[in-house]
Amino acid sequence: MRLFRPFDPWKCQRCTCPPKLSLNPYTGCSHGCLYCYASSYIPRFQECRPKKNLLKRLKSEVQKVRPGTLISASNSSDPYPPQERGLELTRECISVIKKADLRLQIVTKSEIATRDADLLEEMDACVSMTLTTLQSSLSKKLEPGAPLPTSRLDAMRLLHHRGVPVSARIDPIIPGINLDEIEDLVHAAAIAGARHITSSTFKARHDSIRRLAMAFPDVTEKLVTSFGDGERIGTSLCMPMETRWCIMERVCKAALKEGLTFSSCREGFAGHAPSCDGSHLIGIGLIRDKKSQR
Repeated sequence: MRLFRPFDPWKCQRCTCPPKLSLNPYTGCSHGCLYCYASSYIPRFQECRPKKNLLKRLKSEVQKVRPGTLISASNSSDPYPPQERGLELTRECISVIKKADLRLQIVTKSEIATRDADLLEEMDACVSMTLTTLQSSLSKKLEPGAPLPTSRLDAMRLLHHRGVPVSARIDPIIPGINLDEIEDLVHAAAIAGARHITSSTFKARHDSIRRLAMAFPDVTEKLVTSFGDGERIGTSLCMPMETRWCIMERVCKAALKEGLTFSSCREGFAGHAPSCDGSHLIGIGLIRDKKSQR
């Protein structure tokens, strides 16, 4: 199986991402997020392990990719699990991608990304940091193995100051759990240096809805009610369109108030950005701007 795969192989009609290739240096993820969708189709998902012969395969595959192609790392498994501190496989991947003159978007929840700022600031790259709550206690329950929100915001600040363009994924928004934090999350992301917000509502799968119900029994009824008269897309159950669009409208207004671009993810809700994933930020970092002025 190839390392580079076209993003959105299921051809979801609601996906508005620009053409890009997906790269997952690791299979599985140790963050243990209760809302995770990938755990429904990747065996032993919480057992994070490196891809076999990763670097050898990557060095071979980049030779077949056109320079300037957008690479997204990662879309199923976080590219910065705890073991990345020692293995440095994602860092090596970034170096290979940089030498091949490819564009790169990092999607993560980890502050380990700051370690690679020296590479990212010198290439066409951006980082998208996922924020679901500002409450450490809630984060520990919702995303038990992931870095706390304060670490993610600190990482965004550092990357921004190093000239690496940063966006925030406020995703997923779950009624009864983090719905009331929308405006605060957008504001915190803006203060930390984000220039774009991508957001979406919780798309329930059989295992994720069960995990949430077990961890948050007090909001189970509200959660189930939110999906009443919803629609099923593939193997995911979505809230009714009116409910989802009302939520996206709130995020959009909050983003525009902060002077940020905004786009939804697979909601069918029109955004106000050149790209829904924030990849339009690539190439506008602070250091790159300084160089152009010399």
